[in-house]
Amino acid sequence: MRQPGHAALPTEPFERAAETVRAADRDRYVADLFAPEPFRRHLFALHAFNAEVARVREAVSDPRLGEIRLQWWRDAVTSGAAAGHPVATALNQTIAEFSLPVDALVRLIDARVFDLYDDPMPTLNDLEGYAGETSSSLIQLAAIVLAGGRDPGTAEAAGHAGVAYALTGIMRALPIHARRGQLYLPQAMLVSRGVDTSVVFSGEKTPELLAVLADLRVIALEHEAEAKRGIVHLGAPMNAAFLPLTLVQPYLESMDRAGYDPFSGAVELPPWRRQWLLWRAARRL
Repeated sequence: MRQPGHAALPTEPFERAAETVRAADRDRYVADLFAPEPFRRHLFALHAFNAEVARVREAVSDPRLGEIRLQWWRDAVTSGAAAGHPVATALNQTIAEFSLPVDALVRLIDARVFDLYDDPMPTLNDLEGYAGETSSSLIQLAAIVLAGGRDPGTAEAAGHAGVAYALTGIMRALPIHARRGQLYLPQAMLVSRGVDTSVVFSGEKTPELLAVLADLRVIALEHEAEAKRGIVHLGAPMNAAFLPLTLVQPYLESMDRAGYDPFSGAVELPPWRRQWLLWRAARRL
């Protein structure tokens, strides 16, 4: 397995990448801390890139400006020109070090165009496709890094893991999305349960909406179970790419309790519990 070459890589861009992940994506940041040290900085680079493109909508006042920012990231990963951006610099060095597939990064950026607009997510299949191009792709890229740049044979497991993690995250972020007028819950599932989208945007907790969320939790758990079956024999260090999957079931269990209100705030785990869960999972690597 090829090991990362530390001497050729300046630390400052990677330090900035770590700071970005710590501020914007605490779960992945803590999970990355348990990855083998030689690879940790490169996981930070991947996850900082994801954080940057995921928050483009928050940073712009017009979707067209968001399109321009996403195009900048496309150009950055395809040309290798970082234009002084520390996260892009760290990402490009990680791409070069591990021969990461640039087309996967471009598809991730393309999928994030959906975030810029208020179009509804049509179907569960569309949502799973979105999750696959974003969350699943990120896990697979991390696995390639941890495998030293070779194909780790984890594509199917990463697909399921990413969908489970993304569905969980979308349900956790429902209050934020509702306030923005964004709809990631599949419209077809809402219609089948008799839920009007105005109910979602008004923050009204109804039995029908709770039923849709319960259906999505079942689907997320099914993907989680498939992912776990796919990684049981992987071993270290590649299992580290799947550490965030450890948090899916605890988050979903928090939503399954009596009195759960999907609009009362993002579902969180106490920091000590999150760290303990990830530490326990990492010890089994």
